[in-house]
Amino acid sequence: MNLNKISAPVKSELQEFQKQFSGVLKSNVALIDIITRYILRQKGKKIRPILVLLCAKLCGKINRRSYIAANLVELLHTATLIHDDVVDDAKMRRGLPSINAVWKNKASVLIGDFLLSKGLLVSLDNNEFEFLKITSEAVRRMSEGELLQIQKARNFDATEETYFQVIKDKTASLIQTCCRLGAFSATDDKKAIEKAGVFGESTGIAFQLRDDLLDYTGRKKLLGKSTGNDLKEKKFTLPLIVSLRNAPAKHSRDIMKLIKSDSAKKFDSVYYFVAQNGGIEYTKEKIDRYTTTAVKALEYFDDSESKSSLLELVQFLSVREY
Repeated sequence: MNLNKISAPVKSELQEFQKQFSGVLKSNVALIDIITRYILRQKGKKIRPILVLLCAKLCGKINRRSYIAANLVELLHTATLIHDDVVDDAKMRRGLPSINAVWKNKASVLIGDFLLSKGLLVSLDNNEFEFLKITSEAVRRMSEGELLQIQKARNFDATEETYFQVIKDKTASLIQTCCRLGAFSATDDKKAIEKAGVFGESTGIAFQLRDDLLDYTGRKKLLGKSTGNDLKEKKFTLPLIVSLRNAPAKHSRDIMKLIKSDSAKKFDSVYYFVAQNGGIEYTKEKIDRYTTTAVKALEYFDDSESKSSLLELVQFLSVREY
């Protein structure tokens, strides 16, 4: 299963989007043009614009408004990735040195701000005020989710409830926005827009659950990064939260002391703790649950190539190994 197959129903429209996106990034400032051309070389999966276009086609026809929505979410997503790399001091992005590694933090923050402003202007210049309202709500939620995660990491007191609040806001809100905007661009059917949103949120949650599971079980060869990154950053994700809840109190206290320490070898101990106390299996069950919710949301729509691709996409995201 691959994204080329999944995006096949919108292949020509995706090419048109990429052409438009390149145009949106243009500037009269030479440095901005240099950096944005570099951004275009960092070829991502384009999952978010694919979702916008597939959901638009699911509900009707892809049109000018659908492209506006696709450009808006990709500008927002790209800006957040650049800002995240600054915050995380990440040196690589999509197989190339990150923007901050090449042009330093100041230019990176400013180029992220430039992309955010371009997103605002794409909406305002086309009088798409509802697009802007929906997307601004997603930006608020993403920021709150990130800050809540930081707070919980500092306090070492994350619970399952706060974990799901974090991933709904931090990750799923933008996926949900992509699907809602795509549907909204092509139909006035409020039920269709609502169902597209449910599909997006559930898919986003399943995606993040899988990502957090892979941090424990993924292989470096496939992920292109070492496992245990969340643990290094003291992020309490579901596999660990559940295991701390299930394990005998003394064992959990010992693991917490190890997590708080600077031991370079703590990941193996924590991994076995998580595997032995149900964290991995529980997380897999949750992935299945949200995948099922996403699939059920699509039952509202008539069968089509776009619907088939969305069904394949949610399966791909929930079982992926990278």
